[in-house]
Amino acid sequence: MPAYSFEAVDAQGTMRKGVIDAETARAARGALRAQALVPLQVAQVGAAQHDDAQAGAGGASSWWSGRVFGAAALAVWTRQLAGLVSASLPLERALTALSEEADDPRQRNLVAALRAEVNAGSGFAKALAQHPREFSPIYVAVIDAGEHSGDLGMVLERLADDLAEQQQLKSRLVAAALYPAIVTLIAILIVTFLVAYVVPQVADVFAGTKQSLPWLTEVMLAVSALVRDYGLVVLALLVLGLVGFRYALRSDMLRERYDAAFLRLPLVGRLARGYNAARFANTLAMLAAAGVPILKALQAAAETLNNRAMRADALAALVLVREGAPIALALGRHKRFPPLLPMFARLGEQTGQLPQMLQRVAAQLSTDVQRRAMQLATILEPLLIVAMGLVVMLIVLAVMLPIIQLNTLVR
Repeated sequence: MPAYSFEAVDAQGTMRKGVIDAETARAARGALRAQALVPLQVAQVGAAQHDDAQAGAGGASSWWSGRVFGAAALAVWTRQLAGLVSASLPLERALTALSEEADDPRQRNLVAALRAEVNAGSGFAKALAQHPREFSPIYVAVIDAGEHSGDLGMVLERLADDLAEQQQLKSRLVAAALYPAIVTLIAILIVTFLVAYVVPQVADVFAGTKQSLPWLTEVMLAVSALVRDYGLVVLALLVLGLVGFRYALRSDMLRERYDAAFLRLPLVGRLARGYNAARFANTLAMLAAAGVPILKALQAAAETLNNRAMRADALAALVLVREGAPIALALGRHKRFPPLLPMFARLGEQTGQLPQMLQRVAAQLSTDVQRRAMQLATILEPLLIVAMGLVVMLIVLAVMLPIIQLNTLVR
């Protein structure tokens, strides 16, 4: 049965908004009048949400409207749905409760659209697949496996845990990189201001003394002239170069080579390898535990890898598994994956506990990535402050040396 969002006025003149199930818009208005409400606006939410999802998947509107569920909101919503379903509440009633409790009208309409699809006899996974912008193929695959296994509540709990862990890892990495990034940006702005405006004004004071300036001051004046005369040009070239580089990375071959080179960097490369491996292992564990066939699970887990070089290795491992090779052997043939991953996969295959072993290695890799990120941030923070202090000290010396020289001549 389709769902309709409505705006109506009750007998006291209070505006009422919500969602109601009805066969047609006319039937929805009749149901509202039966509740002593005067309908002002009635619109079907299922079709509207489907159109929005299609536009968001490939249309320009995705740039403006934004997703209904952010990463954190989707994890919370999934956990709420898991709690209701695990409490033996029918899926339709659980979606109804979440729709009524939603504060965001877009979220309320989206959940109502899902409920309408379920009421019409569609599977929950199929209803989610109607909104690819909000629910990833992995999310849909896990729900589909949960429906077929008959334990949707447990699968939703695992899915919520996975989403929360991914969000937590990403948040900690962003927090570790935020302070160094802010310090670097402020340092660049301060140094640019000093070099472009302060140094030339101070140097003009000594222009009429006919005295040769110290070499450090001469160098700083040359840098100042370069910044003032060509600063905007250099900035424009940097922006164009960045845009061109990002455009060039659309080539699959070039992107894979770039990602492979990035993994070989001393510090950040190891972080990227650990982060992608943890995400791959966590997704594979969740899909395998939900009963997804291993080949389909490997394919879906490979698609979660941001690094194209590691994704190519995962897809190559998928080919070997399809030909009959064990997962541990297939993953171990590619050195970009940490050795810990194939080792735990081998233990899981030998003991028949592959999902548990993959979940354990994902937790260890995630913890290692967080620890290394915090260590790197701890080292970078004082180094950036010291570097900024040295640059400012050089600028101050370039300004003070002519003053000291002039005082010496006066004496």
